Amino acid sequence: MRLRVDKRVAGAVVALLTSALTTSGCILPLPDFGRRPAAAVSPEAGWRLCPEIAADLLGKAPSGYTFECKTVQVPQNWHKPEDGQTFDIEVIRARATDQRDRIGALMVNPGGPGASGVDLAAYLTLGLPAEITRRFDIVGFDPRGVARSTPVDCYTDADLDATFGSEPDPVTQEEFDEVLALTKKMADGCKAKYGDRLGLFATEQAARDMEAIRLSLGEGKMNYLGYSYGTLLGAVYAQLFPQNIRAMVLDGAVDPLQTSIQSSESQAMGFERAFDNFAAWCAKNKSQCPIDGDARAVVEKLMQEADTNPVGNPDGRKATAGWIFWGVVSSLYTQARWPDLGQALADLQDGKSEAIFALADSYADRNANGEYTNLFDANAAVNCADDGKSPSVEEVRKLQSEWREKYPLFGAPLAVGQLTCSVWPAQRDPYPTGKAEGAPPILVVGTKGDPATPYEQTQKLADMLGVGVVLTWDGEGHTAYPETRCINKHVNDFLINLTVPPPGTVCPPQ
Repeated sequence: MRLRVDKRVAGAVVALLTSALTTSGCILPLPDFGRRPAAAVSPEAGWRLCPEIAADLLGKAPSGYTFECKTVQVPQNWHKPEDGQTFDIEVIRARATDQRDRIGALMVNPGGPGASGVDLAAYLTLGLPAEITRRFDIVGFDPRGVARSTPVDCYTDADLDATFGSEPDPVTQEEFDEVLALTKKMADGCKAKYGDRLGLFATEQAARDMEAIRLSLGEGKMNYLGYSYGTLLGAVYAQLFPQNIRAMVLDGAVDPLQTSIQSSESQAMGFERAFDNFAAWCAKNKSQCPIDGDARAVVEKLMQEADTNPVGNPDGRKATAGWIFWGVVSSLYTQARWPDLGQALADLQDGKSEAIFALADSYADRNANGEYTNLFDANAAVNCADDGKSPSVEEVRKLQSEWREKYPLFGAPLAVGQLTCSVWPAQRDPYPTGKAEGAPPILVVGTKGDPATPYEQTQKLADMLGVGVVLTWDGEGHTAYPETRCINKHVNDFLINLTVPPPGTVCPPQ
């Protein structure tokens, strides 16, 4: 299973606790990008009240907000819109009842790819600073193929269980062939269900959908907050429609110029660094990390023991090396989860697996009934559609051996994860890379301890866009806003007043 680039955004705001609720709504006439939208298309047409989405996600809909939803219809293939085939894109708008001095709509995306922007918008009503929610509508959308927007749904729960539980570093050829066979079975199942449409879930297509959403909102300029993969989506939009941006914040930068191999190796490096930071913290905080021994040695031993004697779980699963690995990965996305990992490892040493499964299931979007969302179906469809040159199976096998030496805990699994696109049987549609000529300054936020989108990518994205301005957080975890007062000040000033932080601005950890 290929690592996705995000799990959580905005600190305590958990963006991927997706709901099973499916919504429906009025279909807007499709905007024509060759001329002004037809006069009959009203920005207020098609909205319906949908507080039930926020209530399902948060327990109850937050007071002080209205929640409205609409469905925007877009071409399946923006390169050939004349064929008339369309996808439905679900959009939500959260508006504070005390809104004043409104600036416009702030479109948000949590990344993934495969995460729900509808869910994120609901969560951010509790997570964003009040000065933002009072000035902007918070608009989220599920990108094509995701959650409520014509979802890609072709992986079975059983196959996903088998994937997450499989050996993360299959050393023997027999083990490797088993992982390869399962990966190919799942990919072929997607091809059998979706055929040629499987290649239409690419990032460039989704970026063009964003322009359709902007027009449907009646917004003259785009305000955008994208996390993780959402930075790539925003960067592609900025290249295609630079003149339509008012303010854009890209937090947890993806370097669009890197190949899929470079991306996976960058993540291997990032997760090794984040785990080292966790291990150092663990050694100094035994009351919160009650494991017996050095953290890295403990994880390696537990995974080795799991190969022959995995700890059982009340739901019937066994805590194989695969489940342990994904539990570790999940906990490194935010420093707030470090104590959870420490306790989960200590519990495993005592023969109890519930805590490590809770972490792994959080990453996998698996509920207590063993059911998955379509997060990883969409993740594969988007990643592989974007990947113009996937490594061959033979190259993956070679990288697995090389990265095992360079990145002992995460290298081999991240190499093996590239098999998904190596065998993916769909047309590729790589996104454009280049300058966002004509765009205003774009704020690119990077976190020094980010495991999933390592800090080194921050300046690279800013440089590629040509108008990028870097804001650094000297903190841990994946993404920075709204984590600290310093980060909030600079991002808020940028979104509200278009004030660019001074060059070289670094915010402290707290």
